[in-house]
Amino acid sequence: MSRLFGGTDRYYLNSELGAIVNMAMRMHRPLLLTGEPGTGKTQLAFEISRELRMPIEVLRAKSTIRGEESCYVQDTVLRLNDARFGGADTGRDVNRFYDYVIWGPIGRAFRSDERVVLLLDEIDKTESDVQDNLLDVLEENEFTIREVNDIVRAKHAPVIIITSNAKRELSDPFLRRCFCHHIPFPESDEMRKIIALHFPNLAEDLREAALSIFYDLRARGYEKPPATSELLQWIEALLHDGVSPAALQDHFPGELPYPGVLLKRTADFLAFRENR
Repeated sequence: MSRLFGGTDRYYLNSELGAIVNMAMRMHRPLLLTGEPGTGKTQLAFEISRELRMPIEVLRAKSTIRGEESCYVQDTVLRLNDARFGGADTGRDVNRFYDYVIWGPIGRAFRSDERVVLLLDEIDKTESDVQDNLLDVLEENEFTIREVNDIVRAKHAPVIIITSNAKRELSDPFLRRCFCHHIPFPESDEMRKIIALHFPNLAEDLREAALSIFYDLRARGYEKPPATSELLQWIEALLHDGVSPAALQDHFPGELPYPGVLLKRTADFLAFRENR
């Protein structure tokens, strides 16, 4: 039986998320993670890879992507160049199709001699037909190289993690074929556990002062409220500068050290300046 994932020294895993992660791994089903940016969706795939010592392949989704290129592409320009000018010195032969194949993340994952974590990041940026085509390939664990009619079958079914920021609705057929989990934004108690993983020696009074300000900012209705990653970066900046809890509490909301670490949108930053 494959090893279970139980979180790491850098990733807090609650019991509900841990259960569905490990069930998806055992049943070879894609796991779709939703939640606002900064809640650890993408990081989860990298931590599974690190903790279980599995290679990781990443497909960064974008609106222009085609399903085929996530599996392979043929470098036709290079092949044409070799046909015109010769490629003997390179070891390539224009008559050998595979000399000009560039494998995509899915192709590399399927051809790997060991089980791989395959991350499809921000799948909601793609069109619905691309989403469905990708899941066809992942469900069947194979794809066809149409130029030569060869079938590439996965040597080992990958651990498939899919993330979505809900920029675009995913189709019902797509959702039916995935295990799904929504990662809610952490409440303060859970956030304390997350902070403890990254800053085990952080003074309690500084932690509580930072948390109070952080959740105050999140409640102000900013276009992009600060997320967990911003909080951790901000705490690190406070520690680098030796900012004391008293300095935070005494000057907020009039002054705030490094607001640009927490607030990333210009409109949010200007609104904070006007209202502090």
